[in-house]
Amino acid sequence: MYDVPTIWIVIALLGGMFLTMYLGRRLGKSRPPRDDGETGQVTATQASLLGILGLLLGFTFSVALGRHDARSAAVVAEANAIGTAWLRTEYLEDADSVKPALLAYAAERVAASTVPVTEKEKRDNLIASAEEAFANLWAIASEITRENSSPATVAFSNSLNDVIDELSARDAAIDRHVPEIVLIMLYATFLLSGGLLGYASGAGRTRITATALMMPVLIVALVFVIIDLDRPRRGLITVDQSPMNAVLDVMRKGGQT
Repeated sequence: MYDVPTIWIVIALLGGMFLTMYLGRRLGKSRPPRDDGETGQVTATQASLLGILGLLLGFTFSVALGRHDARSAAVVAEANAIGTAWLRTEYLEDADSVKPALLAYAAERVAASTVPVTEKEKRDNLIASAEEAFANLWAIASEITRENSSPATVAFSNSLNDVIDELSARDAAIDRHVPEIVLIMLYATFLLSGGLLGYASGAGRTRITATALMMPVLIVALVFVIIDLDRPRRGLITVDQSPMNAVLDVMRKGGQT
């Protein structure tokens, strides 16, 4: 489901909602007029389904928003880690050999942030390139530390540990999504609500009002936002990459973060 464009999911969901409303109305009209007891039962079931739907929507939106915030925080954390490592190169005697390697690593990470996660092969290649750049950086830092073990080199090595930790944390945050079973339950409840709404209208020999038709449109709009939040590098809502871009710009200028 994650690889399917959001707009197609929304169109299918809205179409499915109207289809179940139509089929439910046809089924309701085919039955004899209901008595008050059946009316109360249908009304209670309809209210219960709408309550479950509201609960699922609230839960799913909360999960999607929380993971979006976690991805945003991961970008800031990685930018801070790289910026700290860059600052600590100033204390090294052989800073000129370290800075180009650190700059190359930062450039690879910024390049990876521009690739949609659906382009898995390209993204994996950029992640592999970043890890290779870090391995080169670590080899240089290790050589410097062996030649001159000092508080400055130890502090720089610690900052590099933070850099690689944040790489893993950020990539893991990108790959965490709302579980598909939750989305499937949400969609199923949504379709059942539409079918029951149509059934109640048909059995009661009443027309579906414009207000009732607006409900599925509003719910689908909320579902669109949920799915968009859950896809960090595609759609309308994306994770802000400006912290990483700002750090890379400063590094290229040779200044300080």
